[in-house]
Amino acid sequence: MKNETLQLAKALIARRSITPADEGCQQLIVDRLVPLGFRPEVFVCGEVTNMLIRHGTARPLVVLAGHTDVVPPGPLEKWTTDPFVPTERDGKLFGRGAADMKTSVAAFVTAAERLVREFPDHPGSIALLVTSDEEGPSVDGTVRVVEALKARGEAIDFCIVGEPSSAQRFGDTIKNGRRGSLTGRLVVHGVQGHVAYPQLVKNPVHLAARAIADLSTTEWDKGNEYFPPTSFQVSNIHAGTGAQNITPGSLQVDFNLRFSTESTPESLQSRVRAILDEHRLEYDLDWTVGGRPFLTRRGKLVHTLTAVVKEVSGVTPEVNCTGGTSDGRFIFDICPEVAEFGPCNRSIHKINEAVAIEEIEPLAEIYRLAMLELLGLR
Repeated sequence: MKNETLQLAKALIARRSITPADEGCQQLIVDRLVPLGFRPEVFVCGEVTNMLIRHGTARPLVVLAGHTDVVPPGPLEKWTTDPFVPTERDGKLFGRGAADMKTSVAAFVTAAERLVREFPDHPGSIALLVTSDEEGPSVDGTVRVVEALKARGEAIDFCIVGEPSSAQRFGDTIKNGRRGSLTGRLVVHGVQGHVAYPQLVKNPVHLAARAIADLSTTEWDKGNEYFPPTSFQVSNIHAGTGAQNITPGSLQVDFNLRFSTESTPESLQSRVRAILDEHRLEYDLDWTVGGRPFLTRRGKLVHTLTAVVKEVSGVTPEVNCTGGTSDGRFIFDICPEVAEFGPCNRSIHKINEAVAIEEIEPLAEIYRLAMLELLGLR
């Protein structure tokens, strides 16, 4: 049992499940949990595989949510070892998905196995909700499962998302919410021409520069006790034909606003347009709402996680809403209490991604104790 979670994490990492592929990861979970009485329900949406595998039929329903897909490894020659050959080295387990988040998924499974073996007739229900579309566009993943459950009138009472929440030290952070994400693609129109005849051109780079400066220095809100202020960041700028003696006819700017509960997509869109209009730009602007912010008040789930993390790791976790988006934003639609806890996130999406081996079994124990507490078994 001591190395059980480590071995399962290795088996998951060995599957080259680059989003949206699952590559049999979810079948590994089925093979282990069905003999214990878990009932799987698979939701295939296009190239995406989603699964809800449940033990019990009563409430409360406690869900462990995660994903089997990973981001591409990047240049293979920069990895010390093959990213899909799980490797133990220097007290760490290396491989793509080691931290984000195949170790958490493995810990879900072993925690659930141990709970059911000890309490086969436990009150309430436990379930794993797993997708292969978290690292991708997230349009056919967890959101589809939530839609199906909502259509059937089913709800979740507590959900722990296994995202790598720990920052500097295992156990130091629990996330009880996430900021929203609003992406804009701005195209500013000008008049192309020869650089030697500025009177005949309308350079969109020059025209947009002051507007971009205003957008980048605007205070969108002040945040609140749970969220930092909303932030604006430009991610891509493109203009020009490649020639050095031609001014561009248009400029494309991609930007993102990570926003708190003090703002809405609608209010932010309106303020961005007002700034662009103030600079009298000719432009087109398309928006994508990647997710709205969600926040779980500090109730039973957050208090339970805080207590068991401290019990197992010896660290008192900070509770905050920092970081990017997660599938918690979808689950929150049918679950009043959603929180995230997982291993350290220092290496996620990087070359030589890794998780400390000494953190793996404690992670499974935290999930097990949290489920016991939420089901009233301790």
